[in-house]
Amino acid sequence: MKIPDFILRLLPGRKGASQPRTRRRHIRARYTLISALLLFVSGLCVIMLINTTVIHADAWNAKGRMSLNDTIPVQPLRGEILASDGSILATNLHYYNVRIDFRASKLNELRYLESLDSLADTLARYYPRRTRAQWYEHLYAPMRKPKAKRSRSYLVLKHIPFEEVERVKRFPYFRRWKNRNRTGLTTERVLLRRYPYGDMARLSIGRVGETAANPEIRGISGLEQALDTMLYGRPGRAARVLFTRGSSFWTTEPPRNGTTLTTTIDITMQDILEHELGRTLVECKAEWGSAMVMEVATGDIKAISNLDRDTVSGRGGYIEAMNHIVQAYEPGSVIKVISMLNALNKGWVNLNATYPIGHSYAYAGGKPIRDTHSPASLPVSRFMEYSSNIGMTKLIAPHYSDSTLNDFRADLRELGFFDRFNTGMARERPPYFPTLDPRAGGRVSLSRMIFGYATQVPPLYTCAIYNAIANDGRFVRPRLIKAMRRPDGTDSVIPVSYVRDRICSEENAAILRRMMHSVVWGEGGTAKGLRNDIVEIAGKTGTAGIALERPRDKDGRLILTSIPFKGGYREGKHNRVAFCGFFPYDNPKYTCIVVISDPQGPYGPAATSGTVLRNFALKLYSRGMLDNVTSLDEAPPAKGATHPTLYGSNDPDRHATMRSLLALDGRRLGLLRTPRPTPEGTVPDVTGLGIREALVRLESAGLRVNFSGTGYVTAMAPEAGSPVKPGTKINVTLSQN
Repeated sequence: MKIPDFILRLLPGRKGASQPRTRRRHIRARYTLISALLLFVSGLCVIMLINTTVIHADAWNAKGRMSLNDTIPVQPLRGEILASDGSILATNLHYYNVRIDFRASKLNELRYLESLDSLADTLARYYPRRTRAQWYEHLYAPMRKPKAKRSRSYLVLKHIPFEEVERVKRFPYFRRWKNRNRTGLTTERVLLRRYPYGDMARLSIGRVGETAANPEIRGISGLEQALDTMLYGRPGRAARVLFTRGSSFWTTEPPRNGTTLTTTIDITMQDILEHELGRTLVECKAEWGSAMVMEVATGDIKAISNLDRDTVSGRGGYIEAMNHIVQAYEPGSVIKVISMLNALNKGWVNLNATYPIGHSYAYAGGKPIRDTHSPASLPVSRFMEYSSNIGMTKLIAPHYSDSTLNDFRADLRELGFFDRFNTGMARERPPYFPTLDPRAGGRVSLSRMIFGYATQVPPLYTCAIYNAIANDGRFVRPRLIKAMRRPDGTDSVIPVSYVRDRICSEENAAILRRMMHSVVWGEGGTAKGLRNDIVEIAGKTGTAGIALERPRDKDGRLILTSIPFKGGYREGKHNRVAFCGFFPYDNPKYTCIVVISDPQGPYGPAATSGTVLRNFALKLYSRGMLDNVTSLDEAPPAKGATHPTLYGSNDPDRHATMRSLLALDGRRLGLLRTPRPTPEGTVPDVTGLGIREALVRLESAGLRVNFSGTGYVTAMAPEAGSPVKPGTKINVTLSQN
């Protein structure tokens, strides 16, 4: 086929052209072609523009409006939870996730593979959650895939603080380049809820998390759940808007941050209570223990602890689990104070009247009621001292006939005993007293209610009534929250409130306090072992068999099963023991209840629950927290130790272990020491101990401790072995040298 001449003429540089061509003609030909192409593309653009802006303008405008109508929620900043002194119990902190983009445009794969050994070594050193081999495998795994299928956000470290992020950037390979396109290193900032004091008062403060019903981070237990609406705040909204380089989200309605709550928890008291409860549980090998401290005048819950035996991790010991303070149990003999309170209000009590007691008493044809503590006869004023079941039944039960059996419950209702306290603790429930039917053993059930059976009462409610008695009959409402700080910065103090202005007269409250005083200080008191010359305690012991209960989860919710539940009590000698009381007796400042489930061995309520309360009171005294002042407050300055001490402990096993690990012979044993024994009534030897072990020994001796420095005890004044009186202030110096 012959090519036309006019086409051949357009082709530049062709040899053998029929006509000569100049340079200008070549340039003109090229510009002509380019201009034609530009005209063609411009025409297409005009056609598309007309099609978009004129012909189909309505459809495109609708799509634009839809894209700009996209909105997303803006999460508010959750309010903090503070202790009574302003210490932070729950707050929000920023953490970072470290990731690698294995599809980064300039990722140097060869350098990355060469650095894997040293990078895995470094990560294993600083983050030993994985071994070196495991880190190597974790970092190498993405490289086995084709580049197009590798992750763009491969997680390396999760939830680390900013200073650790800066350290990771100095790890092998990452420190070679600052450009993240070459290393693939990226960071993602996340906001997390953190609790600086760890598990301290964990169940009261609560925790946050996601649920199946709500993917947002909301409260799931404790105060975090009960006051979630206030803490959470109100979400804002962000809408998509147009910018110069595309569209993005812009906050149109700012979020309202949550309210900061100030609790009544005292960190020092909380630490003491948890330590004493935990130590007693370990000693008596109990199933669980629960304790709470209230301030008499205000109802402030100053400390609360719930410890269950750890059956999950396999490490043993006790951990925070279910909040037993708000769970209802048969209270045992601690209910007798409340029964006596009702009898006093009704005018049925003659303190000088004497009742025959004996060892058993069959009331209304039921199983005989037995007394294990009481003599043949007792005056009413000593019923509490001997914890007489028979005496309480004979005093109260005859006043209720078949037609008025439920008046006992009605009398307690008038006291406010069934009112919800709304303390802020999740799943708080009121006491349960069943409706009695005289045709179904109602009179027998009433007699059991009087001394703590056939009913269920949360320890919170028992403690609140005892607190009212210590408060001259004024029934102050227990509370965990005392102030709020709104997002706008305004503070709001929550005033002290009352369930009832008065549940009894001051005279009747004084009578009950004397009865509880005799429980500890009376000749036949069931808690005589709690006597001490430092803090005078009054209270009531209680023991109850452990009823079989429906299974519950760790938060106290019933676990529903298809198997029918059969009631009754645990077989064998399984008891739940309690002690509830107040101190100091002359001027009550705090009320405390301690409940311990199933202590093993010869442990009664005084030796377990009562001991926790007594030791707690003594430690408050030793720290000057009971408004106590001694004439020996000014202790002499501590003198220097005669020789250095590397480590000291009350535990001989720890001492032997340290000596073995450090390979110390007898000549160098001075670096390690076990405190020498000192006579009773003198200053214990704590030289070489850490502050916690030193405080335990000194405060158990009734001393008030003032310490300075860090490390181990190197000096103390008065010196070990010096005779002192309880309440004496002692200066302790710690050093790391």
